Amino acid sequence: MSKDPSAAADNTKLRVDKWLWAARFFKTRSLAADAVECGKVLLHDTRIKPAKTLSAGDLLSIRLGPYTFEVEVIALSDKRGPAPQAQKLYRETEAGKSKREALAAELKAQPKISELKGRPTKRDRREIERFKVGAW
Repeated sequence: MSKDPSAAADNTKLRVDKWLWAARFFKTRSLAADAVECGKVLLHDTRIKPAKTLSAGDLLSIRLGPYTFEVEVIALSDKRGPAPQAQKLYRETEAGKSKREALAAELKAQPKISELKGRPTKRDRREIERFKVGAW
């Protein structure tokens, strides 16, 4: 029996949405595909489609919330494994890592916005009324 030549090509090329899912940047492939479609994943600073093929050595810029991960693809895998195995698929660039850590420190230093708990209680309404009248 001869092997299929396309099976050998799978080791060198892989869809970007499958790789993002296998590298654990997104929980599902559909979330990865949506992020690529929305322009949150860039390949060499250009927008791509979810079916774009990746190869080792490609540079990806992945935006997750306020953070941007700049990673170099080291290995390809279409199987989702444990996190330590997924981290072996990429290497984060030093510039990207320093930017992300600086942003995390900046966000941590910002004051927290208090969460409102809903309607004020009777006691809260009385305190608001006293504050408006100037009885404090």
